[in-house]
Amino acid sequence: MATFISVPLKKSSEVDLVKPLSKFVTSTYPPGEEQTEYLRAVEELNKLRKSALGRPLDKHESSLEILLRYYDQLCAIESKFPFTELCLTFTWKDAFDKGSLFGGSVKLALASVGYEKTCVLFNVGALASQIASEQNLDNDEGLKTAAKFYQLASGAFAHIKDTVLSALNREPTMDISPETVGTLSQIMLSQAQEVFVLKATADKMKDAIVAKLANQAADYYGDAFKQCQYKENLPKYFYFQEVLPVLAAKHCMMQATAELHQSALANQKKKFGEEIARLQHATELVKTVASRYDEYVNIKDLSDKISRALTAAKKDNDFIYHDRVPEVKDLEPIGKASLVKTAAIQTPLSQKFTDLFEKMVPMAVQQSVSAANSRKSDTVNRLIGSMREATNLCNGVLASLNLPAALEDLSGDAVPQSILEKSRAVVQQGGLQSIEQLIKDLPELLQRNREILDESLKMLDDEETTDNELRGKFNQRWNRTPSGDLYKSLRAEGNNFRNILDKAVQADQVVRERYNSHCEMIALLCKPENELSAAIPSANPAKTLQGSEVVNVLRAQLAQLDEVKREREVLEGEVKSVTFDMTATFLTALAQDGAINEEALTASELETRYGSHTQRVQQNLRRQEELLSQIQVSHQEFSALKQSNSEANNREEVLKKLASAHDSYIEISSNIKEGTKFYNDLTEILLKFQNKCSDIVFARKTERDELLKELQQSIAREPSAPSFNVPSYQSNTPAPASGGPTPVPRTVFTQQQPQAKPQPPARPPPPNVPPQAASASAQISTPMAPSGTNPPPVAPPSQAQGPPYPTYQGYPGYYQMPMAYNPYAYGQYNMQYMPYQAQGQAGYPGAPPAQQSYPYPQQPPQQQPYYPQQ
Repeated sequence: MATFISVPLKKSSEVDLVKPLSKFVTSTYPPGEEQTEYLRAVEELNKLRKSALGRPLDKHESSLEILLRYYDQLCAIESKFPFTELCLTFTWKDAFDKGSLFGGSVKLALASVGYEKTCVLFNVGALASQIASEQNLDNDEGLKTAAKFYQLASGAFAHIKDTVLSALNREPTMDISPETVGTLSQIMLSQAQEVFVLKATADKMKDAIVAKLANQAADYYGDAFKQCQYKENLPKYFYFQEVLPVLAAKHCMMQATAELHQSALANQKKKFGEEIARLQHATELVKTVASRYDEYVNIKDLSDKISRALTAAKKDNDFIYHDRVPEVKDLEPIGKASLVKTAAIQTPLSQKFTDLFEKMVPMAVQQSVSAANSRKSDTVNRLIGSMREATNLCNGVLASLNLPAALEDLSGDAVPQSILEKSRAVVQQGGLQSIEQLIKDLPELLQRNREILDESLKMLDDEETTDNELRGKFNQRWNRTPSGDLYKSLRAEGNNFRNILDKAVQADQVVRERYNSHCEMIALLCKPENELSAAIPSANPAKTLQGSEVVNVLRAQLAQLDEVKREREVLEGEVKSVTFDMTATFLTALAQDGAINEEALTASELETRYGSHTQRVQQNLRRQEELLSQIQVSHQEFSALKQSNSEANNREEVLKKLASAHDSYIEISSNIKEGTKFYNDLTEILLKFQNKCSDIVFARKTERDELLKELQQSIAREPSAPSFNVPSYQSNTPAPASGGPTPVPRTVFTQQQPQAKPQPPARPPPPNVPPQAASASAQISTPMAPSGTNPPPVAPPSQAQGPPYPTYQGYPGYYQMPMAYNPYAYGQYNMQYMPYQAQGQAGYPGAPPAQQSYPYPQQPPQQQPYYPQQ
């Protein structure tokens, strides 16, 4: 019957998915089978995109299947990769804008997987419309296929209309704007309804049904025509200018078809006047189509059918029935019946789809697992920290009481066994030299981390500065997301790293001060036993206390305290060994509720895993507190029994310092090793942060270069100067009958006596003109114009870059004035113009002021370069 409308495909630039996705996989998953599988899946995804978008697609279902698979895969991986951090930029051209001679078509580049999904779904609808338009509508199978794909196309465009603004978070190109895709959805729905009209006609269904189907199709086409006609910016596309007449024609044709079948129903009901009225209305409709839209649709078959039916109806009514023919406005409206609807877009759209990243968990689960691991680390650190704090407290109390050295030093001259053990422990761990080397390495590690962080943030600063400069230069044309907004999360992360480094510096200072306060006694502990014994003052023997009850009680209490400390060591190992994975729990919660309450789920799991350990740690701390109280009481009794003098006090003080130095050495050594590990681990994290910054800056630079290229092309497409009427001597009008050229429409001063005016300065004599030129120029004297006429308005010269205006070469036999003599340049010197006039020669035609020819393209004055200068 009529031509069906199909939609052109959008074209995309090539994108390398392998590099950024592989980098994320290698940084997130440890080397092994799982990582290898994901890297292989990334390669397959890249191949799938090239198959779907990197080559021309045939108008066949197999090509549509590839597009559907790629769209399904995009939906599946959208939640599994942090695309906002990967900075993958997707570039797509407007499907309807064909560009111009001086520049390419309109295109948009966005680092958004939602944008990629939207454009791929647009191509799904476009290819579905093309496949439907290629179907053979003369058989039942072709009709069914066409109706199915038109409804799929309508659903795809309708889905874009509902989701495009939220997916892009900015103004889209005109082809995927809600107005455009809404109109396309309505057109596809109209064509699907028309296919059902054709099928109902081919199946010879009842006239009442066909009339309702056709009337509904006419309504759909009418709605599509109104949307296409009244929506702003749509008719400017050549595509919609071609579509408009087709929609108008089909609206009339479907209405005429409905009237034709309704007239047959009237005939069956013996309403012959109504039959003729409807056929007459149908005839008027097809005549309208034939007169206005004949080049777009084929109306002949429908017109002939209506004409034959009207002729027969009139003949029968005139000779037999003589029924009154009512007015069209008095006829009952025809009913409507819709058999079509927009297809719902629910993934997977492809029946053959298999997720390449099926085993990879979504980003929401990954983030929840990361948060759960953080909560687990906090719990473990809290338990271990409380136990280590209790150990340090215990060691400090015993050192202040000089225990157990005081019980071992009853002789008053030998080195206590506990001090000897502490000395050997310090020497085995490297002594003073090892701890000094570790302290010396800390500033270098700190400086390395600072340099990485500063370099990362400098990259962001430099790119943001360039972006702000170009935004200030191009104003509204620089329509990409500001770098300041895009880098907020990265800057927050960088500030967090800087705060961590500042706190680490403070911790280093605390450790260094503690080392300085104990380094002398630590050095003493590192000496041989004979030097250590010589450095400890001697005291009077106290052998009378060796068998006393107080000493035995103190030793028993110290033994119980050692048991409590050993129990804490075991507890610490058990707490560190607890492992569990929340992935399955979070996946179940996401599948059931669509969201993850990470805090509640993690708290419940932590209580289950660490509840018993927390209780045992608390009991251990309470037991230590009781023992320390008992030891302090027993020590007071021991001190009262012990013979006291200055030498004994000095010896006890030194032994206390040595015990305290050992404990401080162990703690300082542990702290410095932890600090070294902290800086090394932070270096790896900062290198990943630097790579992230480098990737997003590179993507922004690529996006910037493409946008600059587009802006240059758009500037080249702009007119180089305001348009104005072409002078008559440049028009193609024929010359006057006299044979001379058309005179220049410029004001010429006559030879009449002018009014009193100030005399101009003396002018140089005219150049010597060859006789041939003089005779030729004498033949083109212009007619005298009234002296009071004003010169015609002249458009100001433009500085915009563009092609030059054509240069007027002058009349036949005309020679341009040499540069030494320019009668048109009087305006440059603020002198009143008086045309030079030789005797017997008409005046030179007046020229527009300061109007120069354009023999070469004009350069814009001091225009800044588009690309930032390095």
